[in-house]
Amino acid sequence: MGVHEYFKSLADLENIYRCPGKFKYQLHSVASHSFKVTKIAQFLGTVEEQSGQEVDWKTLYEKALNHDYAELFTGDIKTPVKYASHELKKLFSQVEEEMTAKFIEREIPTEYHEAFFRRFKEGKDETLEGKILSVADKIDLLYESFGEIQKGNPEPLFIEIYEEALTTIMKFKEMESVKFFTESILPDLMRERFVEQSEMVSITKGIIQNSQEK
Repeated sequence: MGVHEYFKSLADLENIYRCPGKFKYQLHSVASHSFKVTKIAQFLGTVEEQSGQEVDWKTLYEKALNHDYAELFTGDIKTPVKYASHELKKLFSQVEEEMTAKFIEREIPTEYHEAFFRRFKEGKDETLEGKILSVADKIDLLYESFGEIQKGNPEPLFIEIYEEALTTIMKFKEMESVKFFTESILPDLMRERFVEQSEMVSITKGIIQNSQEK
């Protein structure tokens, strides 16, 4: 019991795979996703900092590393399902918060409760660090779905996930890091060779154009 259970749970995150129930050429665990999101957030934060923004790096790293820890209790819920309605998303969030709180109270020493309640709470907020997390999370999701599309996975869900991820990223289009992503990184992605390239290029251009017109 105690902190030992917390440390042991980190290995369990390696066995929780994202987008369960669908055929995938490459499996991605919640643990690997958290690592990738943290690395992406680090790059995005660097772009923001060099454009004149003040980045709270401690907060950013804590948010990125811990943002999906609650999936230890609920598993990964496919994005189109989780965000099907505001009420459903709110319900999932409440369940995750309650189960995470019980875990902290049961396994983490009392003197460290405050720190871990802060670290494990919802990190996607209106702060710069929360916005960076939101973008980084969707960039990794976009790459995961793109990888399946590129390999010829016939499951239409991955195109849906790609569209949802890019649409969410474009909601933060005023951020310098998002401008860098759409202007310098996304074009390189579109130049990759993959099945249905023309369709994906059309989807990508349509989402970006639509966001610019708003």
